[in-house]
Amino acid sequence: MKRVEGFDYIFDSSACASCGGACCIGESGYIWVNRLEIEAIANYLNMDIEKFANEYLVRVKSRYSLREIKSADLGYACIFFDLDKRLCKIYDVRPKQCRTYPFWSIFKDDIEELKKECPGVIINEKN
Repeated sequence: MKRVEGFDYIFDSSACASCGGACCIGESGYIWVNRLEIEAIANYLNMDIEKFANEYLVRVKSRYSLREIKSADLGYACIFFDLDKRLCKIYDVRPKQCRTYPFWSIFKDDIEELKKECPGVIINEKN
């Protein structure tokens, strides 16, 4: 169980095996990556940065996001999410945005919405 100060819930990562990657699929959005993350992922894939950027990144103003793929029945998915196995292909070097999920500030005031998406979220019992 993971706890993060300032959040009124805990996270049980063992639930990830049962949800099918709900945090990696659904509505279109951005999967932000910084320069160090880009380098780490490119290295993990044994690619040079320029080739990696051309194949897997989209520029959004002054930032970069991983590309998404459209699935007929699941909406959008991170390009590194294996839709058949329902696993992250770059899990060991996934971006901070992915590593910190579900502890995003946007969910602090909308825990019920988060619970719909993530079966690993458990509301802290207050004494």
